[in-house]
Amino acid sequence: MTQQVRPRRAFRAGRWTAGERVLAEEAAIAIVCNGTVQAVMMATPADLTDFARGFALTEGIARPDEIEEIEIVPGADGVEARLALAPAAAARLAARRRTMAGPVGCGLCGIDSLAEALRPPRPLPPGGLRLTAAGVMAAMAALPGTQPLHAATRGAHAAGFWTPDAGLALVREDVGRHNALDKLAGAILSAGLDPGSGAVAMTSRVSIDLVQKCAALGAPVLIAAAAPTARAAALAEAAGLTLAAFARGDGFEVFARPARIAGAAPGPASPDPRGAPADVS
Repeated sequence: MTQQVRPRRAFRAGRWTAGERVLAEEAAIAIVCNGTVQAVMMATPADLTDFARGFALTEGIARPDEIEEIEIVPGADGVEARLALAPAAAARLAARRRTMAGPVGCGLCGIDSLAEALRPPRPLPPGGLRLTAAGVMAAMAALPGTQPLHAATRGAHAAGFWTPDAGLALVREDVGRHNALDKLAGAILSAGLDPGSGAVAMTSRVSIDLVQKCAALGAPVLIAAAAPTARAAALAEAAGLTLAAFARGDGFEVFARPARIAGAAPGPASPDPRGAPADVS
């Protein structure tokens, strides 16, 4: 179940009313690798096989060919996504866990140091995908019509995979933006699509971990509806990832590797009379 109806009392126009509202569901999802819990996140309990596969890749646990089986097991307190890893991946994970200095929180699952949290991703190769400004706009414009959970609850993020040939090929939703991206990564892998052939479009802001996940996936372009952090923009530049943000109906801004978007590379440009946008949500 991804949503449920809850009673509520609303105060609007100076008076109280009773009624109901549809809210997004979330559940504790444990990623269990060869019998050991690697991480526990609160996530929307849907597309969990995609979530497990994508999380394993973007967090450096295992490549797709190193996952022998994924089993989704509901329980009284949540859901376990059980991954059976090939021996090489299992050995790497065991060595990683032995070096952990202490407990970890769900925001930095499986990470044992500040240096690991800020790890530079493997650089993306130059070249490849090229987009037009119209393509960037089309990718973001296509997202709203493919978000049934957000339409019902107004409480979910979406991550989509857009290609110049197929348009918006895949979309995944979740209450967490990181989870939505991991689900999308898993769906791309399951569908046998080339991550390098398209752009990731997201309804959220951009933090450093989203840049790390896109780079690990091998997607060369990340388009977001809201602001990036300064560190995320710097890491995208270092990783060779094209980062476009503030993508709305009237345009967008490019913060890293503009050469993949026609006309965005440095050169003569008109100053923006509006200055910096006020909305940095």
